[in-house]
Amino acid sequence: MSASNYERELRSILRGDKETIEIVTKTCSEDERKKYSKILERPFATVRAAGSYGVDLVAVRGDISMLIEIKSSISDKIHFSSVKGKLQKQAQKMREECERAKVLPVYAFRLKKQRGDAWRLFTLDMEGLEGKAKEIHDKLPKLKLTKDRNLIMKWSEGLPLSEFIDMLAK
Repeated sequence: MSASNYERELRSILRGDKETIEIVTKTCSEDERKKYSKILERPFATVRAAGSYGVDLVAVRGDISMLIEIKSSISDKIHFSSVKGKLQKQAQKMREECERAKVLPVYAFRLKKQRGDAWRLFTLDMEGLEGKAKEIHDKLPKLKLTKDRNLIMKWSEGLPLSEFIDMLAK
């Protein structure tokens, strides 16, 4: 599956597309399926973004808005130090944009060939959020810094998408 397919997959989940949710949750536990189904009650309006500062999706509903960057890998770690610092620069731009607009930044990591809930979510450490965005931000795992001060995303340390959806439903 290509990166754009994962963008479409997450977009469809957040939109509350029942068919996509049924496909994605086939190998999930009963508890994970129940949590995923909660998005059907309060879906997002989602738009694929063609931005230069590293945002793939914009998800909006009455109580919260998010800018989402999607990453996928066969490896359970994504290092932001590669590609001449491009990913680091994108993350910095995303943080600045989200702080300016008081919007929640989300990194969604899809581990390829993973059974069950294959999505893990993270956010950037930042200031200035209010209301539900701040509440969710405080509960999301933050991207970590290596000793060389480069961001790293470890799939095993992320919040499962099913848990995120459950948190949003409260």
